[in-house]
Amino acid sequence: MSPEDELVEHWALLKDERVLVSGKRGATRLGFAVLLKFYTQLGRFPRGRFELPGESVEFVARRVQVPASEPATYEWTGRTIEYHRAQIRGHLGFRECSVADADKLTAWLAEHVVCKERRPEQVRVELLARCRTESIELPTPGRCDRIVAAALRAAEEVLTARISARLMAESVERIVALVAGAGQEDDTLPGEDGAGEGDDGPPVLGKIKEAPGNVSLESMLTEIDKLLVVRAIGFPPDLFADVAPKVVADWRARAAVESPSHLRTHPLPLRVTLLAALLHEREITDTLVELFISTLHRIGARAEKKVTEQLVNAFKKVSGKENILFKLAEASLTEPEGTVREVVYPAVSGGAQTLRELVHEFKTRGPVYRRTVRTTLKASYTNPLPARADQAAGRAGVPLQ
Repeated sequence: MSPEDELVEHWALLKDERVLVSGKRGATRLGFAVLLKFYTQLGRFPRGRFELPGESVEFVARRVQVPASEPATYEWTGRTIEYHRAQIRGHLGFRECSVADADKLTAWLAEHVVCKERRPEQVRVELLARCRTESIELPTPGRCDRIVAAALRAAEEVLTARISARLMAESVERIVALVAGAGQEDDTLPGEDGAGEGDDGPPVLGKIKEAPGNVSLESMLTEIDKLLVVRAIGFPPDLFADVAPKVVADWRARAAVESPSHLRTHPLPLRVTLLAALLHEREITDTLVELFISTLHRIGARAEKKVTEQLVNAFKKVSGKENILFKLAEASLTEPEGTVREVVYPAVSGGAQTLRELVHEFKTRGPVYRRTVRTTLKASYTNPLPARADQAAGRAGVPLQ
């Protein structure tokens, strides 16, 4: 679409709009027309002359037959412009955003938007769209931010109260103990020692926040330990069943970066929910599965590399295989009653050694090579694992052998 077409689409006066403008003169006429078209597009009035595109003002000026310089004398404050704004709102069926409207918008966002989306910028987009649907003039940027923030708080209070209510009292106590500081009640989780040492919180929380690290048996055992801690808390399987994954991910990210002392300042439902999201069993299980798969891939790669190196080092290509086969066949047919040592060996240059090299070359190719790789691979992961790995895997229900 050309610039001229865009001007016609967005700034041309419709028939009813021309009737509304016709009763005004000079700068008032042009100023009113520009306010009307700006409001039609954006659902709000311009905050000053700086928001009015020059080419758009010139286009409207030609349509209403007023010099484009006239808006400079239009009064942007006072009774006249307030009257014009009221006229435009009445014509378009819009109203200013009242306190009651703001409360309704906050409640609507909390119920329909924020329960699925925690990013303020996206919530703001939904707020502006809702204002247009309800024929409400868009609030100022500052007021929009306050409405969005209020909706985020309201939805979070409802969700966290619902989630924390699903937990048994024993589970809540164990979660709270993860961030218990000095002088507070510290309930050590089963299998964990030294919980509640100082303001940094129990060591188990720090371990849970740590990244799994490089692929190794030790990394897998660490993730299994985390999984055991989470299962010991006793989360119900449907804890986050009706919560959008984006919201759970946001809670998890917050809990991962906040210190134990900061987490303790939150209301109990929010504190419990943040930590529950951080301890979400599915996240830890996914990490453990990824480590397990990566470990198997590494074992396979090492086995193949080992076999390849062994066979390449021992490999010696035998040339002239067809000629050797011909000589063997000719000698065998000439003296069918003779022995291999007397008839076959002398027929081949190099004798028995050449035949041994020929057999070895065949074994280092095709099915034999693949069987050797599989044998080495199986030996790599069927060796007895340390007792700690066996015990942890059995307790976590994750087979490592």
